[in-house]
Amino acid sequence: MSCEYRLTCQLWLPLPLEQVFAFFADARNLSRITPAWLNFTMRTSGDIIMRDGTQLEYTLQWMRMPIRWQTRVSLYNPSRQFRDQQIHGPYMKWVHTHRFWPEDQGTVIFDEVLYRLPLGLLGNITHHLLIRRQLMEIFNFRQRVIPKLLLGGQYTQARQIEPVTIYRHG
Repeated sequence: MSCEYRLTCQLWLPLPLEQVFAFFADARNLSRITPAWLNFTMRTSGDIIMRDGTQLEYTLQWMRMPIRWQTRVSLYNPSRQFRDQQIHGPYMKWVHTHRFWPEDQGTVIFDEVLYRLPLGLLGNITHHLLIRRQLMEIFNFRQRVIPKLLLGGQYTQARQIEPVTIYRHG
């Protein structure tokens, strides 16, 4: 049986909660915070209104293989949190919860991803050899680029509260 893993990280920005949440609530910004090597492309067309039940479809490339990924917003609490869950994609389980709260005249961004790979023991070995490192790269990229996108030249004012951490869960 494959293991379940938990990824977490926290970032503080000297911006109001509403401004930070609005950036994340715009699904089109996902491509801006995803490393170029994944060749991320949003496939959902038209205006995307974030709310419970919103479905998003995108593609990315992993080791030159195109991967179609669909998620559904399973929780949407404006200015506080939202959760997207994979309904089709490369993982057996992918539940990404985004939480936001005001702190020290700014906003904390907290990411938590609970995930499980397919293929049992082979999936666990692949996680150990490759997937864990790639997820660390992706979320570390996000931790670096989000302040640059939201703060511009003032990005050094951001603080990483909790570095990207992955461990076995459950």
